[in-house]
Amino acid sequence: MSSVAKHLADLGIVLPVAAAPVANYVPFVRTGNVLTVSGQLPFGPDGVMAGKLGGGVSIEDGQKAARQCALNLIAQIQAAVGNLDNVVRVVRLGGFINCTPDFVDAPKVMNGASDLMVEVFGDKGRHARSTIGVAALPANASVEVEATVEIA
Repeated sequence: MSSVAKHLADLGIVLPVAAAPVANYVPFVRTGNVLTVSGQLPFGPDGVMAGKLGGGVSIEDGQKAARQCALNLIAQIQAAVGNLDNVVRVVRLGGFINCTPDFVDAPKVMNGASDLMVEVFGDKGRHARSTIGVAALPANASVEVEATVEIA
């Protein structure tokens, strides 16, 4: 068992199955040592975590949705490289928060994804990031997160 897989087990985290694309794109692209993972929605065991921040979805629920997106990203990374010990660094996360025009706490929501990356990968999970509010997301998802990862 890889050290990251053991750490996930110690944390009680079971990765979901990497989702298949729902349109004309691939879930990830590897070029050299750079892996770019397409945006992941917060699909979990109960379906998509939907709704609009600032319009009925709390910051805490948004953070849970961002965390689910990050779990789905890690599942895609594992599908791409096989062994999560091959992650050298989470370079960047990009977050899209489905929110009302006056919602200003998108960075707090995105912490749900950022915190999980650090929890799972330690210092290798510390990353640059961008977070933007958007008017809508596919499936009325509350959050979408994409990643750039350096791999061995």
